[in-house]
Formats: sequence, structure tokens, C-alpha cells
Amino acid sequence: MSNCETYESALNHVNTFSSPADLRITDIRFADIYGAPMHCSLIKVYTNQGLIGFGEVRDGADKVYAQMLKSRLLGENPCNIDKLFRRIKQFGGHARQGGGVSGLEIALWDLAGKAYNIPIYQMLGGKFRDKIRMYCDTDVAGKDTGAAMGEALKKRMEKGFTFLKMDLGINQIIDHPGTLSAPIGFLEEMKALSKAWRNRKNLSEDEVRYLRNRQYDHQNIAHPFTHTHVTEKGLDMLEQYVADVRDVIGYEVPLAIDHFGHIGLENCIKLGRRIDKFNLAWMEDMIPWQYTDQYVRLANSVSTPICTGEDIYLKENFRPLLEARGVSVIHPDVLTSGGILETKKIGDLAQEHGVAMAIHMAESPIACLAAVHAAAATENFLALEYHSVDVDWWDDIIVSRLPKPLVQNGFITVPDAPGLGIEALNDEVIAQHIHPDIPGLWEPTDSWNHYWSNDRLWS
Repeated sequence: MSNCETYESALNHVNTFSSPADLRITDIRFADIYGAPMHCSLIKVYTNQGLIGFGEVRDGADKVYAQMLKSRLLGENPCNIDKLFRRIKQFGGHARQGGGVSGLEIALWDLAGKAYNIPIYQMLGGKFRDKIRMYCDTDVAGKDTGAAMGEALKKRMEKGFTFLKMDLGINQIIDHPGTLSAPIGFLEEMKALSKAWRNRKNLSEDEVRYLRNRQYDHQNIAHPFTHTHVTEKGLDMLEQYVADVRDVIGYEVPLAIDHFGHIGLENCIKLGRRIDKFNLAWMEDMIPWQYTDQYVRLANSVSTPICTGEDIYLKENFRPLLEARGVSVIHPDVLTSGGILETKKIGDLAQEHGVAMAIHMAESPIACLAAVHAAAATENFLALEYHSVDVDWWDDIIVSRLPKPLVQNGFITVPDAPGLGIEALNDEVIAQHIHPDIPGLWEPTDSWNHYWSNDRLWS
């Protein structure tokens, strides 16, 4: 028997997982789901060796941000993660525009882990913790009083959550006369647009497009330019709301707050000083993240930790806030920041400045597990957001050997399985929750195979 035959015979009895050096990307396909808890575009990256990598576009984003990158990845070895990330990262941007690059970066890590039979966290340098603390984000809908919100949060604590978050802002007082001031008609227009959008099913396609653009015009006014101010009555109501919540849940459990609405810096400071006494974990995204100087003023004016970061793309864009000491907690979303490795780098940069890292996450178990691996490998990690406690089919999206439910007593155990730890996606469950306006399950994307431009950024 020849040496070649002996070698090939031996391989028949050995699980080699794959041949990483010869691994190549052959296709990329998508499925859009709704209600997990948001609209999410799930990604499958196929290879010539049967391995499939799973990724996801940022919640509420358009999958076109990922589709446009397909031609730049076909035929490439997915194990060359950093090389491919550097090739495509110029096509990402802040907020949802980072969702395509970041979602595909996650799929590359998943493929590399499967090719080498190793969990992602191990390729990042190992783990600092075996379990990841989840903070439970509880929506305010239907909980119009602090007492009711407190009871909702208490139920989260009874499920084992040790870290909580709730909304606190102008939407809770907008219907109460004398709580807000703004240019006459501005708030009424905002409420009318929101109501019309909720009832858009009866509108034509052109009417929906017109309404969407008007909403964008209205809601895209940055906080300092709306001239919406909270009155003393409004501040009293918001302060009492937090007091009532604390009366129910106590002062020991960390409680973060979010979704203040588009109010300017001075109003944020007024509100922050009112609620400093309630021992809050952080105040999140009070003003647009781009206004570094305003964040410094805010941080210097209140004693509650200041947090932002879910809409920031790439490590270098976190640097100004960190160097200026404008935040106490940095808060990237793995599906906007640039993916798993970039989030790890952001956490390490924050640690150099004495800043903790929490992670924003309102997506499926794919993005969740990507964040889990990044969190496990980052020393100054604090807590990972969990927004799907009321979505009873959330765990069923994936097929794995991981514990079920994935979140138990407020924690996720860091997977020791290859890649993300996901063996397959449950197409039956996904099909039941396909986005009504974006039908199709892993349909061909051949029309994106040959898009090309001169992508070089210099001459």
C-alpha cells in the first residue's frame, strides 16, 4: 500500500473537523424574523466543506448592509477574519449601518471556531468568567406608574435576574399637561405621527413611505435642537416614578435607566440631579454620543454613572469619550461596534481608562452568544442586555447542546462548543416568525455575487 493510500485510509477513521487552509466561502443567505424581540436579519455563510457560519444584522437594520459585501467575501478563507474585516469595514457605519459588517464578522468567527473545533472565546485569549451576567431590560408599555413598573421588575428578580434596566423619560409624561414645554405644535405633531404609524396597515405604499419620511424628519432632530424642556412638574413626576420603583424593588439591586427622549443637556442635568439619590447603575444615551464635550459636562454635573455606546462603530470612535472622561460605562452593541474582536478591543481600551463595559443586545440568540464570547474574554465586563424574557420561542431559534433555556437565573453559561456554540438554526421556528413584509427563507442571493467597485481609499 502506498503512503498516499495509507494516509487517506487513516483519515477515514479521524475526525478532522475541516481542512482550515482549504476552507472557502461559497454563498451567503438570509432570513428575516420579527419579534425576537425586534426585526432581525439572520445570516448563513456557506463553505465548500459543509461548515455553515451564523451571523445576524443589527436589530431594525436592513440586510442590504450585509448583502452588498457578499461579492467581497466569496471564494475567501473565512478563517482570515482580521484580513477580511479590514477589507469590508469601510462599508460599515454608526448605529444600524454597522450591522452588515458586524454580522458577517460574527459568522467568520463562528466558521473559524468550527473549522478548528474551538470556542470563540478561546481564540480571543481565553475567558475571565464561566458565566455571563444578564441585565434584564423591561419595557414601560402598560406600566404607566412607578409602582406597576416596580412590580414588573420584581418579577424579573424572581426569575433570578440580578441587574435591571427600565425606561424613564418624556414619553411617560407627554400626556400630562404642564410637564413639558416645546414650540407650539411640536409635541402634538410627534404624537400624531406615532399614532399614524401604528395604524399604517390601512395606508397605501406611497402613504406609508411619506409617513416614514415625515417621522424621520421629526424624530431625527438631535436632542439639543428640539427645544423640548421638562418643567418642574415633569421633573417631580419622573422623580416620584423612580422613588415608587425603588420602594418596590429596594435599593440593593442595580437599576439602569434609558430612553429619556430628545431633551437637551441642561434638562438631562436637571433630571440627573433629581434622581442621583436613587443609587442608579447608570443613565444611558441621554444625548447623542457624538457630543463629547456635552458628555463631559454631564458627567461632571451628576453623580450617577453616565453610559453610552450602542450606536458607535469601531474602536477609534470610542476613544474621544474615554480620553475626555465623559463616561463611566461604555456600552457597545456587537452588531454595530464591528463584531466580536472589535468589541473585545473596545473593552480593553475602556479598561485602560478605568471604565467598565456593559454590552447592548436586543437580538436573537446568535448575536447574544457572540456577545457572550466577547464578554467572557474581556476583563472589565459588567453585564449583557437581555430583552427577550417574554419571547417564549427565543431559545428555539437555535439548535445546540447548550442549556435550555439559554438564560438561567439571570446568567448564561459560556459555551465550550465550537464557534458560537450553535449547531444549526431551527428553520421550522424561523418560518413561523418570518417578517410579514420580508418573506423568504434562505433564498438565493446570486444577484449580489458580482458587485464590484474600486474600493481603494487612496490614489
